[in-house]
Amino acid sequence: MKALKVMLVTVLAGGISIGTAIVGQRWVDFEDGAGDRQAARSERQAEPLQTLPDFRLTDLEGREVASNAWAGKVLVLNFWATWCPPCLSEIPRFVEIQERLRESGVQFVGIAVDQVEDVRAFVAGQPVNYPLLIATPEVLKLSVQLGNRLEVLPFTVIFDRHGRRVHGQVGELSAEELADHLDPLLVREGPRVSRTP
Repeated sequence: MKALKVMLVTVLAGGISIGTAIVGQRWVDFEDGAGDRQAARSERQAEPLQTLPDFRLTDLEGREVASNAWAGKVLVLNFWATWCPPCLSEIPRFVEIQERLRESGVQFVGIAVDQVEDVRAFVAGQPVNYPLLIATPEVLKLSVQLGNRLEVLPFTVIFDRHGRRVHGQVGELSAEELADHLDPLLVREGPRVSRTP
């Protein structure tokens, strides 16, 4: 009987681990104050922001980049990390779509919830053709304000050319989901998102 209980607990723990990996990866809080937790709880309960807010982050070279750098473009803002398997799985798809749709005014931007050294090491083995920025605690709060109530990764938000929020999604985005949300925002003629993985 005791062996059966141990086996059930092991299977349950494994199932929870797999579920977390599939849905997304929760990041570690940068701040641990009680007031911060209460403020974060209020932000999670609020309606998601509907327009792209102003923010500034640094890229991998230490340069500051402002969110208004992509004004007039269809923006795909992706919160990710090198330790998040679903995040890493969708990056090659993002690279391919960025290459194909760059001239159509689509801009992917990755916000890494990670250490800059880890992101540099990742990019050395997996080239990325869109800007990668390093998250700060304020931007993690922004992720929640944009609709990431579960605070998991990956989390992606798509904005139209006017900075209006079109879609937000926790978890990996498929080629078909990207096509569903990006194609209507593109100019009538020109490349489209491929629906094949």
